[in-house]
Amino acid sequence: MAITGIRGQWLDMWIFFCLVLLIGIKLEGITAQIRYSIQEELKSGAAVGNVAKDLGLDLARLTDRNLRVVSGTKQDLFNVNPRDGVLLVNQRVDREELCAKTIPCITNLKAVVENPLEMHQVVIEILDVNDNSPRFPEENYTLEVLESAVVGSRFQVEGAHDLDVGLNSLQSYKLNHNQYFRLETEEFGEDGKVPFLILQRPLDREQTAQLWLLLTATDGGKPSKSGTINITVIVSDINDNSPVCDKQKYTITIKENAPPGTFLLIVNASDSDEGMNGEIEYSLRSKLRGLSSDPFDLDSRTGKLTVKEGLDYEEKQVYEIKVLAADKGAVSLSTPCNVVVRVEDVNDNQPEIEITSLSSRIPEDAPLGTVVALMGVTDLDSGVNGQVVCSVPGHLPFDLKPSPDGQSFSLVTNDFLDKETIHTYDITITAKDLGIPSLSSTKVIQVDVLDVNDNSPLFTESPYTFYVPENNKAGKSFFSVSATDADGGENAAVTYSLDRKSPGPTVTSFLNMNEANGTISALKSFDFETLKNFHFHVVASDSGTPSLSSNVTVNVFILDQNDNAPVILYPINSNGSAEGVEEIPRNVNAGHLVTKVRAYDADIGYNGWLLFSLQEVTDHSLFGLDRYTGQIRTLRSFTETDEAEHKLVILVKDNGNVSLSATATVIVKLVEPKEAFAASDVALPITASSLIGVVCSHRRLCIK
Repeated sequence: MAITGIRGQWLDMWIFFCLVLLIGIKLEGITAQIRYSIQEELKSGAAVGNVAKDLGLDLARLTDRNLRVVSGTKQDLFNVNPRDGVLLVNQRVDREELCAKTIPCITNLKAVVENPLEMHQVVIEILDVNDNSPRFPEENYTLEVLESAVVGSRFQVEGAHDLDVGLNSLQSYKLNHNQYFRLETEEFGEDGKVPFLILQRPLDREQTAQLWLLLTATDGGKPSKSGTINITVIVSDINDNSPVCDKQKYTITIKENAPPGTFLLIVNASDSDEGMNGEIEYSLRSKLRGLSSDPFDLDSRTGKLTVKEGLDYEEKQVYEIKVLAADKGAVSLSTPCNVVVRVEDVNDNQPEIEITSLSSRIPEDAPLGTVVALMGVTDLDSGVNGQVVCSVPGHLPFDLKPSPDGQSFSLVTNDFLDKETIHTYDITITAKDLGIPSLSSTKVIQVDVLDVNDNSPLFTESPYTFYVPENNKAGKSFFSVSATDADGGENAAVTYSLDRKSPGPTVTSFLNMNEANGTISALKSFDFETLKNFHFHVVASDSGTPSLSSNVTVNVFILDQNDNAPVILYPINSNGSAEGVEEIPRNVNAGHLVTKVRAYDADIGYNGWLLFSLQEVTDHSLFGLDRYTGQIRTLRSFTETDEAEHKLVILVKDNGNVSLSATATVIVKLVEPKEAFAASDVALPITASSLIGVVCSHRRLCIK
């Protein structure tokens, strides 16, 4: 949108912009230039133009292409709506502050789009509005005029200044009606129109010692604005020649780092009078406006102007000095000599980093792009001396994201954090300008990584296997489990518990766990013959919120102890004692099986391995015992002289470290063959059920 106020001018300018755009595209390939004109003092939010349309961008892809504008100044005067491409006024635009008297007042922007990356130039001309009145340096001015002044004498009055330009600037002066002076104006370079009072009739101090005039300065705005100054004319006697400066304006350029005492120039004025009336003394007319002290020294005798204090381009770029050349007449006459000192910038200011917002404690599960800090970066220098780039060390999981204007940055995460690896980061932010030589500054911020309960407890073994001898002492701890948690604080505090959902027997009925240290104790004594092994699960939970846990399988094997003596299964009589009677024919041959002693031991391994031996026998030559099977056989045939009844005591012993044993008694009776046959018909056999009953009565063991 071009705002010119005149339809024809607007149309001409639009055609010019289109031509510039077409030529720019043709010449540069990917770069175009568009130009807008706006009036100063527009309200924030006012539309300047549609950058997207004027550049021919696809509005449907505008958001994806991240349209933005980048200013070459330190002020964010404009921004662009990334959705529709409208360029908007962001803050008050003051043409006088931006450009002073420069015409035209131009500000340059870069319109940047991505995917693909393109950069276009946007030129905005700031048009002046009549928002400043002409102002004189002082409200009152005293002019001394010799009474001998001839008709036609010219007296320069310090003119008014109007910050506006063009028609809105100072256009004319008007002097109130009086009989002694008329007004003339002359163009005087950068000062514009300078008023002169022209004497139009002779003065007579004895008749009129003082005159009071009113000078009005008017600009060309619509409506116009004006300023006034009261001029007091003092009519002086005799000394009728004022000093005359040899130049209308003295101009000098000097670097801002010029040391005190640096020579600038010599102001020279002459006076045609003689004696004291022609001897000139120089002085700075007044302190420079806006400064607490004059940054220059002036030699009152020679007019030599030097640097008094360090200059600062960032504080003031141009000094307009009035050097008063005055003679030493009884009534001194003076002439102001105009001196302009321009200050040239040097790279004497290092960038300054200001942290405006800081989150110094970041959880380790923070997503990528989390903003850690916001900071502003300023450099008081101008041009490339004031352009700043910022960086952080590349090995850190952080990055700097600049704002479109390049004056502020966001410190964001660009990688995942892990407190268990690094718990604190000292981030050094470096700001470096583009001056030669370059100046830089750093700022270190500390970011603590907060622990998040993201690690479950980890057991030192999985699974656990423990071996416990039977007959252990009830209530005594016999093994423990241990788990560690990589988190910190409460998130790493581990407690232990028995998993009640574990398969198999309910271990909580005979096990107890110390939840603080993972020690497990048995509430009862284990019996290998009853329970040989079991397993269960232990749960380790941390104290985080929410809590994380893990479990482990614990396998427990009961170790057999030799705590069971052999049990005689045969022979057993009706009262349960290990005694029996065996009748055999007297005519059996050697090797005849008399009987077999049977025994059982509830232990296993060596503890249950039984050996048989004859502890007592009436005749060692008649009977023999197999030590492994318990079989009793005859060693020879019986004779008539052998007794009819023999007693054998058999010792049954296990192989435990501390051996346990039992004995059985067998009475062998020798009978004639017929008697033996009859005895076998009437004898009551020992049934399997009776043997089972005996065994089952011993330690509640049943054999099927």
